[in-house]
Formats: sequence, C-alpha cells, structure tokens
Amino acid sequence: LVMVAIAASVINSQLPAYGAGALLHPSRRAMTSAVPARCQERAFAGVGVSLGGWQCRASVPRRGTIVYLHGVADNRAGAAGVVERFAPLGFDVVAYDSRGHGASGGDYCTYGFYEKQDLHQVIDAIGATDVILIGHSLGAAVALQAAADDPRIRGVVAASSFSDLRTVATERAPSFFSAGTIAAAFVRAEQDGHFVVDEVSPVRSAGRITVPVLIIQGDADRETQPAHAQRIFAALAGPKQLILVPGAGHNDALRQEVWTAIETWVRSALPF
Repeated sequence: LVMVAIAASVINSQLPAYGAGALLHPSRRAMTSAVPARCQERAFAGVGVSLGGWQCRASVPRRGTIVYLHGVADNRAGAAGVVERFAPLGFDVVAYDSRGHGASGGDYCTYGFYEKQDLHQVIDAIGATDVILIGHSLGAAVALQAAADDPRIRGVVAASSFSDLRTVATERAPSFFSAGTIAAAFVRAEQDGHFVVDEVSPVRSAGRITVPVLIIQGDADRETQPAHAQRIFAALAGPKQLILVPGAGHNDALRQEVWTAIETWVRSALPF
C-alpha cells in the first residue's frame, strides 16, 4: 500500500507537466504537399521563428489578398483548395505553417499569443492592405485576435474557433485531471511557453473587431462546443453572420456547400 501511495503521488506530481506539454506541443504534421499552381515557396519571418509558406497570385486582375490559417496539428496544405477557388476571383492567397507546425520553426504553440504577431509580420512582408483572413480552429482563433488590432484586415472567416484558451483546454482535459492539476498545468505551460493563458481570448478580441466576420461552427462539434462560437458571435461589434452546420463536427464544418457560402459572403460583405 505504501508503494502504491508513493507511485500515485509521483504520477500526480507529473500530471501538470504532461498537461502543459500536451498544450504546448501539438502533433507536427510534415509538409509534403506539392506547391499549387500560381504559387511559390516563401519563408516568412515571424517573431523569432521562420515560417514556411506559399505566396500565390490571382489569375485575373487582383481584388485583394486572402491569408489562410490552418488548424492545430495541421499545416498549410489545406490552402490548395482556397487557391483554386479564390485565385480566379482576383485574390492573391498566402498560406503558411503556424509556429511549431509543418515546416515552420518554433518549439511551442501559444494559440494566438505569439501567432497573431507572426501574422502581423507576414502581412508586413507581403505589403497587403486589403486582407481577408480565413482560419480553421487554431487559425480561426488567431484570425479573430489579430483582426482586433490590424486595420489591414478587412474581413474574417472563422471556422470552429474556441472563445478562450482556458475554457477550451479545461473542457478537453482528461477526465482524471483534477481542477488543481489543470490549474498547475496552465502555470507550467505559461512558464515554459513564455505567454499568458488568459490573454489568449478571441471572445475578448471580438468586442474590438469592426470589420465583417463570418463565424462557422458545426452543431455537433464535441471538441470545441458550439457555445464557443455563440459567445464570440454575441461579442462581435461589427457586421456579422453565423452559420451553424447541421451534423458537422470540429474538422468537417468546412463542407462544399459552406465554401460556396463563404464565396458568396466574400463577394457581398466586403467592399472589394
């Protein structure tokens, strides 16, 4: 019994480190996709990291720039369909692997704390002043946080975003994590990742966003519950639209018919 008690104590003491590591180090999906037509490889300078990306040119006279932001444990490969859809409509498309993902540098994912600064620097590098952000999950959260402070961002499409990091990470924590373990894991993550968990809050940023925002959410999402999207939508200060996708989970909300709705929204909601 003494040995069991000691073993349990040791395991419990390690749980916060395990939780912090899981938060800061999502799986890194290797970037193996071919470069789409009309695109070229480009390295962007983030905040202390190099970001592997694509810069793609519109196939008709240019109307604006779309920056695609992928989800957690993913990479920029999903931007190929965005290029195919929007380049013929006059949009340049830029996509890059978020820090700690794909071919980009960085040891930690901070869910927008540093990622929004990386995005600002990418926009600096491409020299665009008429940017639409399309983001999924992590990318949607980064887009919303960045749009609150960057006047070059003219619209946001945010699919499956969390409202704030503390809430979603608590909801996703293993059932054997106590409240004390979760709190200690956040403290450890802040120390290791050099960021502040409670400053990662798309819902707080939403009140300062004045450009059009399209929120997309699967109504069967169990990873990031629909209440997150509803909180963000309620907090948005500017023009807004919410699409709840029937039967969709976290990673399948961006269905073909939803992309058609996104294209329609881009055409009608934005002044270019």
